[in-house]
Amino acid sequence: MKYVTPFTSTKLTNLLSPREGETKLGQRLRIPASHDLATELTQAKAANCRFAIIGIGEDIGPRANLGRGGSTDAFDSAMQQFTNMQSNRFLDGAECLLLGQIETTDLQLPDGTDAEQLRHNVEHLDKRVIAVVSQVMQAGLEPIVIGGGHNNAYGLLMAAKSSHKRPIAAVNLDPHSDFRPREGRHSGNGFSYAAASGALGLYHVLGLHELKNSEATLEQLKAFGGDWHTFQQIWVRRELALDTALKSITNKLNSSQLPVAIELDLDAITNMPSSASTAAGVPLLDALLYVSYVAKHCPCAYLHLAEAAPSCHVAGVEAGYRETGQSISELIYSYIHGRINAL
Repeated sequence: MKYVTPFTSTKLTNLLSPREGETKLGQRLRIPASHDLATELTQAKAANCRFAIIGIGEDIGPRANLGRGGSTDAFDSAMQQFTNMQSNRFLDGAECLLLGQIETTDLQLPDGTDAEQLRHNVEHLDKRVIAVVSQVMQAGLEPIVIGGGHNNAYGLLMAAKSSHKRPIAAVNLDPHSDFRPREGRHSGNGFSYAAASGALGLYHVLGLHELKNSEATLEQLKAFGGDWHTFQQIWVRRELALDTALKSITNKLNSSQLPVAIELDLDAITNMPSSASTAAGVPLLDALLYVSYVAKHCPCAYLHLAEAAPSCHVAGVEAGYRETGQSISELIYSYIHGRINAL
């Protein structure tokens, strides 16, 4: 498959911990049976798959934004947990194609590489994300994209625009707007590049931190027509209930009559191992509600879970795998359940 390293039966077997009398999701998930992406997607759709789970293992985007690396293993940590969850009446697993990862190994660069070269390679990654995800969407599957930096929002939005033939309305749970100036591609300007390219039709940031966005960025976002609810409004000063904010956001998204992208930067969640982890963040349960609510109430194009970095856990990589894997697995299920039970 061009630009895709498919998930294999051998890898799945190595992850699974089977137990007599139980069926795990990994025993029901579809994995690629063909070396041709178009053929695999067609067959998956014919087999009644609705979702395609895709990994992007890279940290060149965050590093190009002068941030920490480590966002390379989120997909692996998530699949280690997700495949071992139970298949039962709530979720069978056969609804999902576990496609694999977009190839990034040749684009990764060593520590110390200058920002200009990193940004150059992010542009190459953009093209791969657009190429792969466009095919997934055109086959009628909803992508659930895990890992890498938030730079990949640009490629996802471009793919969605191409597939849906119109701009996309995006909501992003994130302390940062990622609407920085277009100074070369990195994790901090995926949405500003998407806006300039006509892929972003509407943009709302939930949980925007009042002191983690420059005035120039806020002005640029406002000039585009973007809006936000701040972290301090909802979680600190309690001026607005989360339920009320979510209702307002989904009403606005639906009024646009555009397909909706659900974006979530894992560094929004309290103490989540990520490239920009925070001690004062959103509780995981609120992040789950956000994903579930928007998935249920809006016509979604995809879910994107970015920036998790297991190696950045204060207790080490093993603890990081456990925490990010469990958290991402819960977020995946919240999206799938919301979409299956969409209003």
